[in-house]
Amino acid sequence: MKQVTASGQTTTDAVQTALEQLNTTEDQVSIEIIDEGKKGMFGIFGAKRAIVKVTIKEDPIEEATAYLKQIARQFSEDVSVTVKQSNKSVSFDLSGEKIAMIIGKRGQTLNALQHLVQVMLNRKANDHYRIVVDAEGYRKRRQDTLEQLANRLADKAIKIKKHVTLEPMPSYERKIIHSILSNNSKIETYSDGAEPHRHVVIKPVD
Repeated sequence: MKQVTASGQTTTDAVQTALEQLNTTEDQVSIEIIDEGKKGMFGIFGAKRAIVKVTIKEDPIEEATAYLKQIARQFSEDVSVTVKQSNKSVSFDLSGEKIAMIIGKRGQTLNALQHLVQVMLNRKANDHYRIVVDAEGYRKRRQDTLEQLANRLADKAIKIKKHVTLEPMPSYERKIIHSILSNNSKIETYSDGAEPHRHVVIKPVD
């Protein structure tokens, strides 16, 4: 956190001095007036300088990026993070030689990283952000796998005329399954169980 305490004949002068030291503009800082100062008699006798504390506002996206890098580099020192933001949606894409370790089995480690960054970012930010932590296109590959799995197990449920239960998945993956099978009139889907073991059930329609 960069901050400067500065003084001046007026609070305006003190703030301007601080901004010059920080090499920034007023819209990028928060200002705390420590002492408004006093002009004194004839502007000289008993005069007291104004004192302010000026702090550069922290960027929650930058903080989240640094936080993600710090954790990811426990797995691999060469990890890099590319950030893309669109309104309140932010994507972090990881890349590196040991990316498989960061993804983990069925993306479990990547999902854990996404959860941690989501919590951290929304604690720091005034607004609610929706984030995705990806690793060299893993999310798209996983979605393709889920589509194939959903359709195959839906066919199985119809064929054996019994409920088919999928493995536990995070909520956004369950949503993918529900969405893929929503137009299949021969089956219904619903989620069952408690986190972290909540899963999708495919039910054939009588």
